Amino acid sequence: MFVAKHRFARISPRKVRLVANLVRGKTAEEALTILRFQPQRGARMLEKVIRSAMANAEEQDVRNAGRLRLVDVRVDQGPSLKRLRPLARGAAAIYLRRMSHITVVLE
Repeated sequence: MFVAKHRFARISPRKVRLVANLVRGKTAEEALTILRFQPQRGARMLEKVIRSAMANAEEQDVRNAGRLRLVDVRVDQGPSLKRLRPLARGAAAIYLRRMSHITVVLE
């Protein structure tokens, strides 16, 4: 079991989960091929985490890291940055800049 994480990724978890659902259960090479042709920004982040998990596997002398299966692709909510947007008459609206914790487990 080989794990890689990208914590505090500056993207909403909802956006990354869309591409995570595409690759869950696939082999690492197949997942990278699928993500390469996705236009979403979250696909680049997920691709990087999968490559990191493959590198962790190769570091422990696994011969074909590309054949390992993505058994767990988890995108959890991280902390939110609170920001203010000015409104009319001196009022302000609070909006959240959400972060994600992306975890990939190869087996």
